[in-house]
Amino acid sequence: MRLAVNIDHIATIREARKTDEPDPVAAAVICELAGAQGITVHLRGDRRHIQDRDVELLRRTVTTHLNIEMAGTTEMVRIAQTVKPDQVTLVPERKDEVTTEGGLDVVLHSGNVEKVVGQLLDARIDVSIFVDPDLEQIRHCHKLRAPKIEINTGKFADAWKSGKSGNWPAELEKIATAARAAKKLGIVVLAGHGLTYRNIDAIATVPEIEELNIGHSIISRAALVGLDAAVREMAALMRAPRRLPTVR
Repeated sequence: MRLAVNIDHIATIREARKTDEPDPVAAAVICELAGAQGITVHLRGDRRHIQDRDVELLRRTVTTHLNIEMAGTTEMVRIAQTVKPDQVTLVPERKDEVTTEGGLDVVLHSGNVEKVVGQLLDARIDVSIFVDPDLEQIRHCHKLRAPKIEINTGKFADAWKSGKSGNWPAELEKIATAARAAKKLGIVVLAGHGLTYRNIDAIATVPEIEELNIGHSIISRAALVGLDAAVREMAALMRAPRRLPTVR
């Protein structure tokens, strides 16, 4: 299972003061040297953290695998076609959301998603779609020729955090079932959202998941122990997960 580090919040710190540090490109280099096998950024329409120049510089710098999360808009497709990241992950996006709130409704937005997936694949850019662990959504991703999906682990993370009041095993089973179904369809399975050092063990036991995208938890940990150590700690947990966490 690979680890891709989302470095959006390095840029969030920078943009809080509208200055030039910390530099997301420098952060990407540290993450890769520490063992990350991919770098993820979300280029939002409002440019609240990652900027166009960051994406351009990251394309020149990242030596592992650059994944850009973006909404399926004409503007974003044009940027992807120009920058040519290794992968684009299509995500839903609302201006007033704090973070991505759920998976993309591929069924509802089928026409646009199919068009965007085709445009990106034609540009020789790999495509993933961020979706909830819902079998209908996954079947529709396959129908639209998406080679990869990223399963939204947000509800699992929320349930785990709730302890005894949260039924995280049921949410984990939904993810595992979705991952198995996707793999049977020939879709590469990734996962992410809300994953932390405390709940990673459970997700790391799902064999069909090939890569995890983790951002906020790693950057938060980095504020205390440094980015290199934070990435190494998460990578170690993924390689050798401890016993499944118990609900407290």
